[in-house]
Parts: sequence; structure tokens; C-alpha cells
Amino acid sequence: MIVDVDGKSVYAYTGGRAFDPALPVAVFVHGAQHDHSVWGLQTRYFAHHGFSVLAVDLPGHMRSAGPALTSIGALADWLDSLLAALKVEKAFVAGHSMGSLVALEFAARYPARAQAIALLATAYPMTVSPALLESAREREPEAIELVNAWSHSTLAAKPSSPGPGFWLRGMNRRLMERVSINGEPQLFHTDFSACNAYADGLTSAAKVACPVRLIVGKRDLMTPPRATHDIAQALRQSGNVVDTVTLDAGHALMTEQPDATLDALHEFAARTSRAGNG
Repeated sequence: MIVDVDGKSVYAYTGGRAFDPALPVAVFVHGAQHDHSVWGLQTRYFAHHGFSVLAVDLPGHMRSAGPALTSIGALADWLDSLLAALKVEKAFVAGHSMGSLVALEFAARYPARAQAIALLATAYPMTVSPALLESAREREPEAIELVNAWSHSTLAAKPSSPGPGFWLRGMNRRLMERVSINGEPQLFHTDFSACNAYADGLTSAAKVACPVRLIVGKRDLMTPPRATHDIAQALRQSGNVVDTVTLDAGHALMTEQPDATLDALHEFAARTSRAGNG
């Protein structure tokens, strides 16, 4: 589905069903150098089990027009504008990695529109080393290889995704290369810089007023489980209901543990949606 947001075209995958804002709405936000397709195995289930789905391509990524936005705050504002354009009053928002920061900031800035948020493979601060930032800017293929290797906890996750014979590392590398070809120059550096510069995490977390679920990979090298401690503490300051689900996976939760990730997302989204409408 193509949506006009502030005069720019935005692509959102709807899971094979027509979007209906009268249903509970679930929004999925990808991470750096990715697009909506990283959520394919989860979003289709949501769309056929009680939700309207928006798996977005962020500005400047794949099918969404640029320019790419350079800060987490700007991406959170953009997400609110997208929901306003579609007349969505409340939504469950799930974000992976960089997308988790967008979901967090969105919930802090727009509490009336945030039903609940799920933060997958999150961390605060989400710092990026100077060496990796420099590689993303000057030698993007090298940065893609490094991040792809660090994102997976094994050479061959079982039962694999979407089935035996698919190579997770190869699929992810090709996706990142496609985003590089189709996106703006140095898009990976733009995304990483937004994560690295985000300084409002703890302040914003204390403002979040909706239920929160953290979904972490116990073998995640990019955003290890211990990196969620400060953000979880800040989220609980305002009396929030915050829980954590730990999966046997690395950073690439949605493909290394597709069913477990889906279970953690759908149970939480369905429960909080019922509570919000009760």
C-alpha cells in the first residue's frame, strides 16, 4: 500500500489484507539498512488474525520516497504523521534495533496514539563505534559484511526461515545490498548515525505510558541483553507494565526464531489491544 505523508509516498506492507483502521492496528518498524520484508513471517499472521498491519519502509528505504530522516525524533514524528494520514487513533508498535528506538520515542511523544510497544533487540545507548561508522560511510560493503556476521548467532539456525534450504546470512546480506542499491548514498551511515546520536532514551522512556515488552536474543552481539537494563529501569519509573522475553537467538530475532518471535509479539499485542478496548 502507498500512502501520502506530507507530500511524500510511503510504502507499507499490509500482510495480504486490505488495511482497515477500524480493526486493531499493528505497526512494524525495521532497523538500519533494512525494509519491511524483515517482518514478513510475523506480519502475515497478524493480518490474518485480527489486526490491520502496517510494516513500513522508512523514508529513503526501498519503496518509500526520501530523503532519509537523520534522527530518531524525526522518525517518531514521521510515524505519527503516517498514522494520522490513515486515521489511526491507536496502534501497537513493534520496532527492531533502530526501529525499537523509533517505537520508544513515538510512545513518549504521542502517548494518546500508542496502545503498546514491543522493543526487539534494543539497547540504550545504541552506540556505534567510530570504526563502524567510518566503514558505513566509506566502505559500505565491508560494513554490511561485518553487521551481517554479528547479527546472526549461528551459520545455520534451525529450523531456519522460512524453511530448510534457506540461508539466513545470505538472505540478510542480499537485502542490505538491495537497500544500498535502491536507497540514498551512504544510507547505512545515516541510519547508524541516528542511532549513535540518540540521547533522549532514558528521558523518553520515563514518559512512556503504555505497556512495554522487551524481546531480546540471549546470544545477541549487537544489542546484548545486559544493554536493556537502563532502559527497562527508566520505563518502569512511571509505573509502566514492562516485561522481558528472552529468545535463543542473536540480533536477527525475526528469522532465527520466527515462531517464538511471533508468539511473543502476537500474545502481547492481542492482550493489550483487548485491555485498551475494554
